[in-house]
Amino acid sequence: MKRIGMLTSGGDCQALNAAMRGVVKGLSENVDELEIYGFLNGYKGLIYGDYRLLTSADFSGILTKGGTILGSSRQPFKQMRVPDANGLDKVEAMKSTYYKLRLDCLVILGGNGTEKTANLLREEGLNVIHLPKTIDNDIYGTDVTFGFQSAINIATDAIDCIHTTAASHNRVFIVEVMGHKVGWLTLYAGVAGGADIILLPEIPYDIEKVIAAINKRTKAGKGFTILAVAEGAISKEDAALSKKEYKEKVAKRKYPSVSYEIADRIFEETGVEVRVTVPGHTQRGGSPCPYDRVLCTRLGSAAAQAVMDEDYGNMIAMINGKTKRVPLGEVAGRLKTVDPDCQMIKEAKRIGISFGD
Repeated sequence: MKRIGMLTSGGDCQALNAAMRGVVKGLSENVDELEIYGFLNGYKGLIYGDYRLLTSADFSGILTKGGTILGSSRQPFKQMRVPDANGLDKVEAMKSTYYKLRLDCLVILGGNGTEKTANLLREEGLNVIHLPKTIDNDIYGTDVTFGFQSAINIATDAIDCIHTTAASHNRVFIVEVMGHKVGWLTLYAGVAGGADIILLPEIPYDIEKVIAAINKRTKAGKGFTILAVAEGAISKEDAALSKKEYKEKVAKRKYPSVSYEIADRIFEETGVEVRVTVPGHTQRGGSPCPYDRVLCTRLGSAAAQAVMDEDYGNMIAMINGKTKRVPLGEVAGRLKTVDPDCQMIKEAKRIGISFGD
């Protein structure tokens, strides 16, 4: 008998169900007796013992279904050691639930914060396996996370749609793409969508160089310019501030996001109409794309094999096209950022894309 717990934590994405399906199908096809406990709404379900006993039927027909059938919630890692409002020790509560159900393993799907808590549980003696999920693709130790390609498709489609109206009205358009700390999604969607300017958190921009890139297009007879801007894009002036100073400045900012501030500066200096489009949470929604369905099926199957091998404490990564088991202790808490000197940035600059630097 194998008793497996599963939970999805943090922000949702399109392929969580596909990944869970891969795990369960891999186990049910190869294990004679199997019990699957699904914890509802992420770590909250594990803390408060809110779970359902699931069968293989619960995972049938969900390969193409977005979101998560278990629900999710954000439980900040920094608060995991802090008792809840009633004084409950969250870590001890999670351990208690695990042992009460006599689980052999917890399969945890989530991003960086989720991974840090998974590693904490590993350090506390629980058997865990982590599947790397995030549309930001910022988990260290894996080439790609599931949800990333689906989000690229949606953000690219938004940029594609903007092209026609931008050309019709000879305007500057800013498409704000998700990504607070890293710019992978903005970089890929920007290149795929033919953006003229791409602004990333890893490459602080000079607004004068952004405006110069727009003017250059105008002088070349190009009637419009499209900017793909990560929501975490930052100017060189702001990048020079301390974290405290920057937080204080953001708190006083009159703009809803950096894209609107950039739009104002462009209008002030050029007089050109600027429009901002924010796809927002649509980038997390809808059905997973075929790439993510394949990726999740492979990662889920590999996680099932790790359970059967009783090889715990790992993240199931995709490295050079192959699934690998990477020790959580080596990757938890580390962020995978875009290297400003990477080949892709150089290639984008070679074809005339400006990064504002």
